[in-house]
Amino acid sequence: MTPPPYLKQLSLWLACASAVTILLGISVSQILLAIALGVLLLSGLPLRWPPVSKPLGLFLLWTLVALAFSPDPRGGMDQVRKMIVFLMLLVVYSSVRSLAAAKWLTLAWMAVGTFTAGRGLLQFARDVAGARAAHADLYHFYIADRIRGFMSHWMTFSGQELFVLLLLAAFLLFAPDVKQRLWLAIPCALAVGIALILSDTRSIWIASVVAGFYLLWGWQRKAALAMPLVLAIGLMVAPAALQKRALSIVKPEKQTDSNEHRKICWITGWQMIKAHPLLGVGPDEIRKDQVFFAYLPASVKRPLPDGFYQHLHNIYIQYAAERGIPATLFITAAMVLSLLDFRRKLARLPEGRSDARFLLQAAIACIIGTMVGGVFEYNLNDSEVLAMFLSLMCLGYLAVESGAEKAHVAA
Repeated sequence: MTPPPYLKQLSLWLACASAVTILLGISVSQILLAIALGVLLLSGLPLRWPPVSKPLGLFLLWTLVALAFSPDPRGGMDQVRKMIVFLMLLVVYSSVRSLAAAKWLTLAWMAVGTFTAGRGLLQFARDVAGARAAHADLYHFYIADRIRGFMSHWMTFSGQELFVLLLLAAFLLFAPDVKQRLWLAIPCALAVGIALILSDTRSIWIASVVAGFYLLWGWQRKAALAMPLVLAIGLMVAPAALQKRALSIVKPEKQTDSNEHRKICWITGWQMIKAHPLLGVGPDEIRKDQVFFAYLPASVKRPLPDGFYQHLHNIYIQYAAERGIPATLFITAAMVLSLLDFRRKLARLPEGRSDARFLLQAAIACIIGTMVGGVFEYNLNDSEVLAMFLSLMCLGYLAVESGAEKAHVAA
C-alpha cells in the first residue's frame, strides 16, 4: 500500500519544527522529534543517515562500552537517554531533502533565535535594574546569574545564539537573495550579537571571533584582517563591565572569574586519562565529588576557587576522562571529517553567492565555533546545543550532495 503523499510533507514540517523549537525548550522539541520519526517511518521516504553518522555512531558505541565497564552504570544512564538526540541526524537528513527546504529551516532558526535574544535583552534590563535597586556593582551582581533566554543556563543560551549569529553572518555574506531580506537580517544579527556580548560568556566570545574570522576570510580577506582592529576599537568604547569581563580572559579575579577553576579541572581530568586511558572513569562519574577529588592532584591548593567541578569544562578532556581516549578521537574525527567534506564541496562550487555556499559556510563556521568553544566548556553535553549542532551538520551534507547550481554575482 502506497503511503499518502501528504506524509512526506508532514515529515518535513515536523522535522523542521523539532529543530526550531529546540531554541525554546527541549520538551516540545523532543515530542516533535518522536512524532517526526513516526511519520517518517510511515511516509515511504528513504531513511538516510549523513556520512558523519559513522564516527558519531562509533562515539556512541564506545560510550556504551565505557558505561558497561563503569563502576556505576546506572549513574551514567543520562548519557544513554541523551542518545535520543542523535536521531536528529536521521529525521532531519531524511526529511529535509532540498536546498530550498534547508534554507527555510535556517531562516526559521534566525527568526526564533532573534526572539530568544530579545528575551535575553529584557532579562539584562531587569538585572541592571536589580543591581541599581540593590546598590550593587553590576559586574558582581550579574556574573552569577546571567541572561539565558528560554534556557535553564546562560551557557546553553549562548551556545545556541552562537549558531544563530553565525547563520545570520553566513546568510549576509554568501546567500544569493540577501538584498531582499537585508532590512530584516541586519537588525536580527545586531540583536543576537548584542545578546551574545551581554551573556558575558567568554568561551562563546572566543568561538564567535574565530568562526566569524573564518566567514570574513571566505568573503573578503581585507575585512577579516580588519576584524582585530574593529574589535579593539569596540572594546575601548565598551562599558566598563564588559571591558572588565574581556580583560578577565587574561587577568581574572581569583574568585569571581573561572580561569583558575578551569585549570584545576583540566589537570584533574588529565590524571583520570592517565589512569584510565581506554575506557575512562565512567560516563557521568565525574559529577560525583568523591571521584573528582580522588584524582585532584595533591599539589592543588585548598580551598578550591569558586566554580563548577562536576564536569571538566573541555569536551576533549571530558570525553577522554570519562569514556576513554577513543571516544574523544571519534567525536573529534566526526567534526574534522565534516569540515573536510564541506570544504571539498565548496572548492567545486561556481564562484559567487548561492544557497549551497551559504549552507556550507554556515555549517563550517558552526563546527569551528563548537570546536573552539569546546576547549573551554562541555558544550555538546547540552541537548539543546547538540540537537541544533547535529541538524546543522545535516544541512551541510545536504549541500554537499546537491548538484551544481547557478551562482549569483556577489551583492
